[in-house]
Amino acid sequence: MSRAERAAEAEGAAEAEGAERAEAAGPGPTGTPRRPNPLWAFGLLRSELVTTFRRWRTLALLAVLAAVPVLVGVAVKIETSDGSGVGGGRGGEGGPAFITQVTNNGLFLVFTALAATLPFFLPMAIGVVAGDAIAGEANAGTLRYLLVAPAGRTRLLLTKYATTMAFCLVATFVVALSALAVGALLFPLGDLTTISGTRIGFADGLGRALLIALVVAVSLIGVAALGLFVSTLTNSGIAAMATTVGLLTTVQILDQIPQLHALQPYFFSHYWLSFADLMRDPVYWDDLVHNLGLQALYAAVFGSAAWARFTTKDITA
Repeated sequence: MSRAERAAEAEGAAEAEGAERAEAAGPGPTGTPRRPNPLWAFGLLRSELVTTFRRWRTLALLAVLAAVPVLVGVAVKIETSDGSGVGGGRGGEGGPAFITQVTNNGLFLVFTALAATLPFFLPMAIGVVAGDAIAGEANAGTLRYLLVAPAGRTRLLLTKYATTMAFCLVATFVVALSALAVGALLFPLGDLTTISGTRIGFADGLGRALLIALVVAVSLIGVAALGLFVSTLTNSGIAAMATTVGLLTTVQILDQIPQLHALQPYFFSHYWLSFADLMRDPVYWDDLVHNLGLQALYAAVFGSAAWARFTTKDITA
C-alpha cells in the first residue's frame, strides 16, 4: 500500500467516522457526539505496519542485516579451513567477542553477528525508519490527510513509534535467525562454554540467544525515540534520516574518546554490548540494568519532546 493509497483510506475512514459520529449524536438532551472508535487505532497500526514492511527500502535494510552473519560465517569458515584458529593461529587474540568460539559451536555466530551489527548496522536501520516516520509523510503530502482521521496527533505519533519498535524487533531477529541458520550449516552445534568457563546445554544456550536478541531490540528504543523526535522537526524525510544517522555516528565516536569518560555512561550506546553478560554464569546484571534504564530514559525524554513538538506543529503538508 502506497502513501497515497493510505492517505485516501485514512480520509475515507475519517469521513465515515464523522458521519457515524453525527448520526450517533442524534436527538438527545446534550447532543454530544460519540467518541471515536478506539479500534480505528488498531486499523491505523495495521496499515502502518503493512506499509512499512512492504517498502523496498525496508526490505533492502533487512536483506543487508541478514547478509552480515553470512559474511561473518563464511569468513570464519574460510580462515579456519586449514585447521588454524581465528586470527591466523594466534588463538584469536584481539578478535571480537565470541568470534573465537564460532568454530566450536555455530550458536556463537548469533552472539558474534549481534555484536557486529549493534554498533552501526542495526541503529542505522532504525534511524532510517524512525527518521522517515513523520517527515516522510509530510514530504509526501499525506500527513495532513492522516490527521483528518479521528485518531488524532497523539495516537498517530504512538502508532509511528510502535511501528518503529516493531521494526527494531524484526530487524534484530532477522540477524539472529540468519546467524543461527548459517552457524548450523557451517559449524557444529551442541553444548557450549560460557564466558565464565562453565558448560551449559544447547537448549539453555538457545534460550540465552533468544534473551540476548530481545535485549538488543530493547536497547534500540532510545534510538527510535531520538529518530522520531528528529522526524518531527522537518518536512524532509531524507534530512531527518541523515540527521538521525549522523547523530548516531557522532555519539559512537564520542563514546570512544578517553577524555570524555565522565560523560560516556550517559550516552545511549555506552552499554549496548552489555548483552554479553548474559553469557556469564552467573549472569552479571549491573550493566544490563543500567542499559535498560538508560534506554527508558532516552525514550521518555525524546518521546516527550516528539509529542510536544508534533502536537503543536503547524501541519501544512
